Amino acid sequence: MSPTKTAKSAPAKSAAKSGSADRPTADSHDVIRVHGARENNLKDVDVELPKRRLTVFTGVSGSGKSSLVFGTIAAESQRLINETYSAFVQGFMPTLARPDVDVLSGLTTAIIVDQERMGSDPRSTVGTATDALAMLRILFSRLGKPYIGSSRAFSFNIASISGAGAVTVEKAGRTVKERREFSIQGGMCPRCEGRGSVTDFDLTALYDENLSLNDGALKIPGYSMDGWQGRILRGCGFFDPDKPIKKFTKRELDGLLHKEPTKIKVDGINLTYEGLIPKIQKSMLSKDRESMQPHIRAFVDKAITFTTCPECDGTRLNAEARSSKIKGINIADAAAMQISDLAEWVRALDDSSVAPLLEALRETLDSFVQVGLGYLSLDRPSGTLSGGEAQRTKMIRHLGSSLTDVTYVFDEPTIGLHPHDIQRMNELLIQLRDKGNTVLVVEHKPEAIAIADHVVDLGPGAGGDGGRVVFEGTVDGLRASDTLTGRHLDDRSALKDAVREPTGALEVRGADAHNLRSVDVDIPLGVLCVITGVAGSGKSSLINGSVSSQDGVVTIDQSAIRGSRRSNPATYTGILEPIRKAFAKANGVKPALFSANSEGACPNCKGAGVVYTDLAMMAGVATPCEVCEGKRFQPAVLDYTFGGKDISQVLAMSAEEAERFLGEGDGRLPAAHKIAERLVDVGLGYVTLGQPLTTLSGGERQRLKLASQLGDKGDIYVLDEPTTGLHLADVEQLLSLLDRLVDSGKSVIVIEHHQAVMAHADWIVDLGPGAGHDGGQVVFEGTPAELVAQAKTLTGQHLSSYVKK
Repeated sequence: MSPTKTAKSAPAKSAAKSGSADRPTADSHDVIRVHGARENNLKDVDVELPKRRLTVFTGVSGSGKSSLVFGTIAAESQRLINETYSAFVQGFMPTLARPDVDVLSGLTTAIIVDQERMGSDPRSTVGTATDALAMLRILFSRLGKPYIGSSRAFSFNIASISGAGAVTVEKAGRTVKERREFSIQGGMCPRCEGRGSVTDFDLTALYDENLSLNDGALKIPGYSMDGWQGRILRGCGFFDPDKPIKKFTKRELDGLLHKEPTKIKVDGINLTYEGLIPKIQKSMLSKDRESMQPHIRAFVDKAITFTTCPECDGTRLNAEARSSKIKGINIADAAAMQISDLAEWVRALDDSSVAPLLEALRETLDSFVQVGLGYLSLDRPSGTLSGGEAQRTKMIRHLGSSLTDVTYVFDEPTIGLHPHDIQRMNELLIQLRDKGNTVLVVEHKPEAIAIADHVVDLGPGAGGDGGRVVFEGTVDGLRASDTLTGRHLDDRSALKDAVREPTGALEVRGADAHNLRSVDVDIPLGVLCVITGVAGSGKSSLINGSVSSQDGVVTIDQSAIRGSRRSNPATYTGILEPIRKAFAKANGVKPALFSANSEGACPNCKGAGVVYTDLAMMAGVATPCEVCEGKRFQPAVLDYTFGGKDISQVLAMSAEEAERFLGEGDGRLPAAHKIAERLVDVGLGYVTLGQPLTTLSGGERQRLKLASQLGDKGDIYVLDEPTTGLHLADVEQLLSLLDRLVDSGKSVIVIEHHQAVMAHADWIVDLGPGAGHDGGQVVFEGTPAELVAQAKTLTGQHLSSYVKK
């Protein structure tokens, strides 16, 4: 055989293997193959997902979408990438276990853009989270007049420090002492330490001045005179614990409230005493409000007021940082601008010395506008962003990326979007796909499902009834299928024949939070009122600024549930408390025995049900506990029963089973039955009481929070986008729940974009007409029928095209 023939035959042989005479083998890897996926509730799922296409995953909440997309495909991709680093580097990275799946092939690098709220650090802003503010700081350090220093001089996270002293240095084999001076020019406001606000304490909420400390004057959670805190207060010697606080001298009161950390000795033990206010600031105020325990949050809301820092006027920056300007604008002014306006300002700057910086900054700011967030400002605290806004903010760093053949994974990217904005989001997803990327989207909205190249529908139900692929194919094929999603894909709501009459009104006058323009509006009571408008129009500003803080208002927002693997629906909703007491009473023992986190815990696994083995930089291994067989309790505890069940059997019940068990017969327990009933009402009847919170999807957590807070005492309920994470088929059940609330005499106010909820409302308040400074006005008040008849606002137009004619 000649050399020429040999050279020609090799590619032909390679091509033959791939099944195509003219296609190289390397081009044949055009699908992501998943075989035998069993993560969480998945039941040996097999799917083949086309690469460089847009695949949408649908199904009821809890059907297994997140387990397949995030828990299997994205998790394995990230684990494999981590393994490419050295063992030393892996030691500093989170350890990821291999998902429970037989075969995963054809994976590419996965970039996850999820709904998780952005950092809870009070100093984190939209600008710091996206690097836009870092670029702006460099810009001012180069072009700002007068020149005040490097980019650090414009950072509210860096304090200005200067000092001098003797230092010891080695010179020519001799030790020499020299005097050195140093200074760091930072931009932090010294008064508020870069937070933009200062705290003011209501002393009447800290203590009852008519009582002495020993008589229980302190009202601060956790400050009991029976424990170590009481021993420190009694033994510090700075005041008399038996004297009423109102009789304290100035010195004694200062010692109680403001004393700096001081070493003391109590009963022969060395301890540190610190005044109440600095102690509260360190232990409570250093955390984001949403991450606090409910009773701590209630105390902070009552005892502490946050006011704008008078020294920096809320800009977080010191006078030097605010003195340097570009074309009459300082960095605080620029950060406070609406991003769409800031983009125009930056576009007008032209200086060849910073040309690459200006180009990068323009691209970043234009990306904000492109994803519909042009109404934000760079100084907006990142913790105040909704789940949808946080997700789109994370998208920004990927839009201009030159990477191709990447797998982008999105978790309901339409959350928080008005129907008018969903089209723009669809265009961005298509843009990412058309650059040669694989786009995987978990979604419920029909408008977003419609653009899919490929659809994977999971079900048929949720929890144990889900975890199977019930349809795989095109959108038209899904529409023609008999799956739950297919049947509801073209659902349209009808306007109500009759609306309820309000029993009163909640008057809002001169509301001017954020972009609101002195809004006056009467929100009707005793009815279902929906507040709507495009994203950034001022809905949350109106409700959070003028309604949520009023007495009798229960606000159920989108803030994330933070729970460890020991947390479960039973502990989160409080249903475990009456159950534990009932077990204790029925058996004549302590309630603590029936807690897997307390005395009843299995000593081998400490109540976790599994034993974790840490393997350093490799993924840890969790094996079922051999002693308790995963039941989490000591064997002796399981001998005690209530209603014929032991505590582990009760925790293994679904909410639906628990509702029946706790509602009748020997297991009847009205207090716990009410909570189980609410879990069923919000569509979580399939979730087991003892299921770890870490295994719940975003939609399930949202509804768990809804079920938990529906029991709070209040006359007015405010719900922030309760349809988040809900399947089309579940929205009807939610509307029934809202109707029952209103019919029981409650007033329900819902911030919502879902047209089915708007159509079901008794009254609609529409804000707009646009976002940011183009919004902040009430553009419509009235019934849904009136809104559809007028069809003048964006909401009216979309609702008109949605409802059944």
